[in-house]
Amino acid sequence: MNVDAGHGAALGRAMPASRQEIPLTRRLRSLLGLQGNDDDPVTTLARTHRNIHPSADAGMLRRSYGVAENCHRGQKRKSGDPYITHPLAVAQICAELGMDTTTLVAALLHDTVEDTSYTLETLQVEFGAEVAHLVDGVTKFDKAFYGKAAEAETIRKMIVAAGKDVRVLIIKLADRLHNMRTLDARSPASRARIATATLDVLVPLCDRLGIQALKRDLDDVVLFHLRPEAYARIDEHVRNRPGWSEYLAAVAGKARSALRRSRVPAVVTPRPRHYYSIWKDTVAGDHAVPQDLPRIAVVVDGPPTDCYAALGAIHGQWRPVAGRFKDFIASPKNNLYRSLHTTVTGPDGRLVEVLIRTEAMHRCAEYGVATGYRYPKSQYAEAAGADQLTWLKRVLDWEQDTVDAGQFLASLRCDLAEAQITVFAQGRTFELPSGSTPVDLAYELGPDKGDQTLAATINGRLAPLSSQLDDGDVVEIFTETDGHAHAEQGAPRGPRREWLDFVKSNQAQTHINRYFAEKNTPGISIADKVRLGRATIGLTLRKHDRGLASEVPLRRLAEELGFPDLETMLVAVTERTLEPDMVVEQLIALVDHPD
Repeated sequence: MNVDAGHGAALGRAMPASRQEIPLTRRLRSLLGLQGNDDDPVTTLARTHRNIHPSADAGMLRRSYGVAENCHRGQKRKSGDPYITHPLAVAQICAELGMDTTTLVAALLHDTVEDTSYTLETLQVEFGAEVAHLVDGVTKFDKAFYGKAAEAETIRKMIVAAGKDVRVLIIKLADRLHNMRTLDARSPASRARIATATLDVLVPLCDRLGIQALKRDLDDVVLFHLRPEAYARIDEHVRNRPGWSEYLAAVAGKARSALRRSRVPAVVTPRPRHYYSIWKDTVAGDHAVPQDLPRIAVVVDGPPTDCYAALGAIHGQWRPVAGRFKDFIASPKNNLYRSLHTTVTGPDGRLVEVLIRTEAMHRCAEYGVATGYRYPKSQYAEAAGADQLTWLKRVLDWEQDTVDAGQFLASLRCDLAEAQITVFAQGRTFELPSGSTPVDLAYELGPDKGDQTLAATINGRLAPLSSQLDDGDVVEIFTETDGHAHAEQGAPRGPRREWLDFVKSNQAQTHINRYFAEKNTPGISIADKVRLGRATIGLTLRKHDRGLASEVPLRRLAEELGFPDLETMLVAVTERTLEPDMVVEQLIALVDHPD
């Protein structure tokens, strides 16, 4: 059995270098020759990658690093370090997660299209469509051209790209983690803004994807920047816990003995909390001192039923604390986390927390959607990864119905911030925001089902449509097409405005608002403008009996006209700040007379 003893250690420390030295940063500076070391800068990255994937192509990593280093040569980060240290660090984080070679290549190149003259076309030719999609997915829209809409449109674009390949989000999370680690180079206002945005969107996004190995570091570095005094207090507590390691070792030893007596093969390791977790429990309980209970993890070498046998062995060794048992195996969390949690009165009368899980559960708890890449032969990981993406698919469903990117970002933040409940309908389970109603569920079943909802039963009893659902409720939705006798007679077709007063899900809000939207022409997203601009140029070319075999001439023209990328020029065509006839004339001249 292969179980990580020290969680988070694989991804390095979370704190910025100026206050808590990062071994990775020291390695990067050394590898880049800043301390007289002439070693290949990709050696550490390749070694980490091949330790997990022995047959990986290290040559591809060196080739992509060479392109990235050449593109970024002369560029500096705000810290003064060579810019190449950033993509190399992002790739290292991805390697430590166990991601595949394609992801690492994209991580090394992820800022080239955005920050250098390297084009997406060239990248695709040199490294393939898969890498190009990942890089394009994390490439931000230009603020100079898109203004305040740039951030919302960038996140929207990233989510849509992740719908095709979730590795886009993994690269983005690794990118943000390294940026947060080096945030001290920025102004206090910038640090607060970036840390708050990370807390609002990327930390809960990481949690939804189940990647706890990344989330712990993001949590801690956000706490460091937003609540430095609280972080310092917890740091002082963690550094001054006399006898802590010895106590945990003794507890783990007694737990192993109890498991052996019960013939439950398992690995038992200390599982100390990370700083943010300690702070959260301290605040929640209004404690005067940091609330930090000793904790161990029991990873059984067997089926899920062995977890309950292990629970019996632990409770036979120490008395359990009433009300402190949670079964996340029978009822997994919304991010598919599965484990048994119990608190016992351990040696010397001290409370001890115990986590019990199988090795497969442990892997998925650590790496979430990345599990299938780290352990590609694990069928359980593959199935769990698909289930974890159910939330992303649901977000993409209502994204298509949300025209305004700002509204989409606001809805995404609300969705990520909400606690979730699980309800049952039509023999299936549905994840909904806490406080959801039968109407929210109806729209999860389908837009038509939602629009035509008349009545609902909760656990077999007729209930108002505004009733809040509880975790585990069994719900049946009745519509005007069902013909049930107890459905409301003469009810109007379509949703009702008052539903907006109590629905919670973005799916329901989006469909109801769209139904009652005014008849004026709706807005159009940047992605739609890009598509429309491309179609407009295509139609204009047809008037000249011309066409394009590739977008290379278009991208060259965009560069000559002073646009940061082709997409920005296409938006200008759609908005008629650039006439399509003029664009086509210059395009034809560029193709016919390249000199």
